[in-house]
Amino acid sequence: MSRDTDSWHRAALAVRLLLLDGAALGGATVRMRASAARDTLLTALAPLPTRRIHPTIGDEQLFGGLDLTATLRSSQVIVNKGLFFTGDPLLLAMAERCDGALAAKLAAHLDQNNDHLLIALDEGADESETIPPALDDRLAFHIDPQGRMPAGWTPVPAGTVPLNPCLVEAAPDTLETLTMIAARFGIDSLRAPTLALRTARALAALEGRECVSDDDIRQAAELVYPHRATLVPAEEETQDDTPPPEESQESSADEGRDQQALPDGDLLIEAVRALLPQGLLDGLVPAGTERRAGGSGAGQKRKGNRKGRPLPSRPGRLDGRSRIDLVATLRAAAPWQPLRRQSQPDALGLLIRPDDIRLKRYQEQSDRLLIFTVDASGSAALSRLNEAKGAVEILLAEAYAQRDHVSLISFRGNAAEVLLPPTRSLVQTKRRLAALPGGGGTPLASGLQQASLLAQQSRDRGLTPTVVLLTDGRANIALDGSADRVAAAADAERLADQLRAQGIAALVIDMSTRPQEALRALAGRLNAPYLALPRADAQRLSTAVSAALDG
Repeated sequence: MSRDTDSWHRAALAVRLLLLDGAALGGATVRMRASAARDTLLTALAPLPTRRIHPTIGDEQLFGGLDLTATLRSSQVIVNKGLFFTGDPLLLAMAERCDGALAAKLAAHLDQNNDHLLIALDEGADESETIPPALDDRLAFHIDPQGRMPAGWTPVPAGTVPLNPCLVEAAPDTLETLTMIAARFGIDSLRAPTLALRTARALAALEGRECVSDDDIRQAAELVYPHRATLVPAEEETQDDTPPPEESQESSADEGRDQQALPDGDLLIEAVRALLPQGLLDGLVPAGTERRAGGSGAGQKRKGNRKGRPLPSRPGRLDGRSRIDLVATLRAAAPWQPLRRQSQPDALGLLIRPDDIRLKRYQEQSDRLLIFTVDASGSAALSRLNEAKGAVEILLAEAYAQRDHVSLISFRGNAAEVLLPPTRSLVQTKRRLAALPGGGGTPLASGLQQASLLAQQSRDRGLTPTVVLLTDGRANIALDGSADRVAAAADAERLADQLRAQGIAALVIDMSTRPQEALRALAGRLNAPYLALPRADAQRLSTAVSAALDG
């Protein structure tokens, strides 16, 4: 059976298990773009009476809320029951766009209600677009079939009448074995072995068996573990061929009656390892190496009352600038209408008080601007400029996915110069980089001054600036243009303090052959990470910058 066909076979098995005991399994992530194949798979899940929801769904639809029309008509508070109250299986469309707030609500709902399940449709175009990990951790399966759907694909019904999975028993060591296998693959969540055990019981129930078999445990591990793996288990170099000590036939017979033998741990590990997605292996690290979490390239979040993602409204007063949330205002006023009507029986229409006013709020996430401040002096120009040019080009190529803008400041001679205003144009950047001159003194303070001015201007335009300083640390030109090392160092320290006081993020990269203590101290004043990268090429430089900014 080919790898693609095998992935469709596992998808069919996952569907059968969800139809049998989906609530105990939490649900599944279906990572497929809209297609006829996905429609066929969702049709197979049709027996589950799912309610479709979207990433922008409001709290009132989930938890329930005031029925405004009925409340106004009856003068009594009428409350609608939300989707969480009904207990219907939920189908989350565009799950890759689910934010942390909604993921937390859905995760808490699944934790508190063992009889509910969620099908998350992940339509991400690349590996960076995935559903929140906290939500994915609570769903047993990750259905991501590869290749073309086999002709006539459909979940094959079980040969016997399924049992209730709650009636299926497992050996006492089953959960311990599944936990050990999870740890070998770097799966630190205890939900994974629990879901694997429930899967094994459901597999046995599909076949009408009352006990979990070795094959059930293997299939459960293959279904639950591969997409959760974060490292590849190291292979054993040697094996102990010493035969185990002989045991009496009586004790062996007793153990055979009282306990079911579990499959060998190494065989389970190899089975799961064979099913790791091919693209996933590049992102995993071997056992024993340190893992580091990355971040997105998005800028700061800002709240306002004009544009962005809607937030819950807040009480407030009309000031001519804020926007009133009419529906929320009516909801706040509706329960008080009978009492107010008693005090003002002759008044017409709704009685609105200032305390009822609710104002709209929005949250806007800004783009990030990377301000490369590059030392183009004589001490750094010969080798470092080409590396800086290559790093800027590499980072700019990722700007569209990371939503970053790039700017370039060069300091040499007696002053600094903005060579490239904030842009995402690759053609313009290459043209400016090719013409970047080098040589002369090192006016480090002037470079920091230009970076500070550009950062403030970018903030006014809604960007989140980050200053990336590349230099060898030999500042010798003061702000007034004089060749005075002492004054140059003092000016650079003063401007570093100014950048820090403005709350501008920074990163200091020491490109000298030996790390400079002066640059390390400057990074401390900036409250910025310090990276010593002697003889770094463009690729290593861009990788270090990305890791420092995202980590």
